[in-house]
Amino acid sequence: MHEPPTSLPETADQLCIDAIKVLSMDAVQNANSGHPGTPMALAPVGYLLWTKYLKHNPNNPTWVDRDRFVLSVGHASMLLYSLLYLTGYDLSLEDLKTFRQWESKTPGHPEVHHTPGVETTTGPLGQGISNSVGMALAERWLASRFNRDGYDVIDHYTYALCSDGDLMEGVSHEVAEFAGHQKLGKLVWIFDDNHITIEGNTSLTSSTDQIDRFKSYQWHTTCVEDGSNLDQISEAFSLAKSETERPSLIVLKTRIAEGSPNKVDKSSAHGSPLGLEEIEATKNNIGYPSHEPFYVDSQSLKTWRRTADRGDTLEDDWNELFESYTNMYPELAKEYLEMMRGDLPQDWSIEIPNYSNVQETKATRSWSGEVLQAIAANCPNLIGGSADLGPSNMTDINGASNLDHETPEGRVLRFGIREHGMAGIMNGLALHGGIQPFGGTFLIFSDYMRPSIRLAALMNLPVKYVFTHDSIGLGEDGPTHQPVEQLMTLRAIPNLLDLRPADAAETAMAWRIAMERTNGPTFLSLTRQGVVPLNRTTFPKAEATRFGAYVLAEASTRTPQVVLIASGSEIEIALEAREILEKTGIDTRLVSMPSWYLFSQQTKEYQDSILLPDCPVQVAIEAGSSFGWYRWIGSRGLVIGLDRFGASAPSEDLFDQFGIKVSNIVEKATEALKRYT
Repeated sequence: MHEPPTSLPETADQLCIDAIKVLSMDAVQNANSGHPGTPMALAPVGYLLWTKYLKHNPNNPTWVDRDRFVLSVGHASMLLYSLLYLTGYDLSLEDLKTFRQWESKTPGHPEVHHTPGVETTTGPLGQGISNSVGMALAERWLASRFNRDGYDVIDHYTYALCSDGDLMEGVSHEVAEFAGHQKLGKLVWIFDDNHITIEGNTSLTSSTDQIDRFKSYQWHTTCVEDGSNLDQISEAFSLAKSETERPSLIVLKTRIAEGSPNKVDKSSAHGSPLGLEEIEATKNNIGYPSHEPFYVDSQSLKTWRRTADRGDTLEDDWNELFESYTNMYPELAKEYLEMMRGDLPQDWSIEIPNYSNVQETKATRSWSGEVLQAIAANCPNLIGGSADLGPSNMTDINGASNLDHETPEGRVLRFGIREHGMAGIMNGLALHGGIQPFGGTFLIFSDYMRPSIRLAALMNLPVKYVFTHDSIGLGEDGPTHQPVEQLMTLRAIPNLLDLRPADAAETAMAWRIAMERTNGPTFLSLTRQGVVPLNRTTFPKAEATRFGAYVLAEASTRTPQVVLIASGSEIEIALEAREILEKTGIDTRLVSMPSWYLFSQQTKEYQDSILLPDCPVQVAIEAGSSFGWYRWIGSRGLVIGLDRFGASAPSEDLFDQFGIKVSNIVEKATEALKRYT
């Protein structure tokens, strides 16, 4: 547990608080861009939390047992940057002066891995609080696995500062309900209740009683009527930390631009600089000792910097505890450090089948489920589940218990029907460290997850998405459930690795690639319907999946007149078409292209050697949007795809009606070759 807070003289407290206000005002003014009002309002709670309650060490921002602090209200980034500078992180006053500038360490919204001390990338509202739930969940799982009597080596809290905007976003409902059901007692949200949005007072759009709302989620709630009163804030923190069975919401009633004589309580203070005259008036109003921009009183800075000394002491105490723990439980200590580094166990893949000679016809989602079991058997921190679709996505871990408050050591997460919340929580699990998170749903419902997927890619998080029912092949559920444009729109997200395997062997390789990737997220696009079993003793080894595309079947003369390119379930159709074309005397190569991302990473020489840009005819076949394919096949190429919504019918009828069939491929390829010659 943390030591109780100690009081400082009131004037010293106020000077420290005012330093945040001044730095925030001046940095926004200097950049002529930003959000000054919220950092000014939250200066008191930021000061108290970071100097008295938060367990952290400015001298080592990545100390594994630190408390996590999430600024979900990411537009108030100058609050966080001020806190980082004042407490002694590797952030200088010059960095604050270059707020929002090119290659600055202080971008407009906080970015993890960019600024020391920033735990997650925030800005899109609702994302930070979603991440915080994952962080708290990770802390509890690791504690349940590694802590022993007298050795609480994992024992930290997760704090998140949020706004009206965070709580209005629908994802807040998903993750708050989940957190309450999970009874995450070490999760604390601080709600900046200032009643102001960009357009005016929140009464324009909301009449929700947030306390009643969170009580219904089974949260502990406290209201601080005066957000500038340190005693009231301190009492709220103490109450939150004494609550072990429920997450806590502290409703902090604040005044935006607190201290400004003319902008306080006004929406104009939200997203625009105060102006030089108003800044001067504010400094006069609060009795600040200097009007010099970015001035911090030397005594105040000394007070702030004591945080680093306190952090060193806290970490030294923990190091001493962990050293004793290592002597007592050496294997556990070794495993814990490996997990926190993101290392995979030495034999994590030993049970993955190679599927070299498969005889069965099964969906790639089924092959994926088998591979998942093989990995989970030797990778104990592979944790995840589905948005209420475990039996369909094949994402349940056999023999594992549910991860919840009764079995915190469990491995199967029942996310409920909360796709967006699931994706945000997965990001938090990955950000915390120690967990290999995965989550599943139908590919069509990736639309609900897109904001969090995009941020996972931006943050380089190694999360895994299992997207099944990946085309019109899901059949009778009809166009509402049949993805058409989803593959292409996901492929358009930078740093998101796509994998659409064609058979069991490619599916196994897809999981290997996903597990080995450490610098970004990966999704598997998997079928509902069965796929052709490829005998890999005849066809090329699936190891070539790592290149993104490879020659699956070569033209008989090795001088192809036609190159067919396909992925996933369409490989079976393309194989049959190739055989017919070959029999009619048209030399045809078939390329399996399971990953655009991986293929784009290859050299131009390799890409050309596979796709043969000078070949007379290139035909791409995919049961989805044709948009984007011309990147690979050039102006002479043609796409056999689906540029309309699907329909309700058995899958075989849909493929036939929409022309994604052998006869159409043969006809179109033959006609194109005739035109060329």
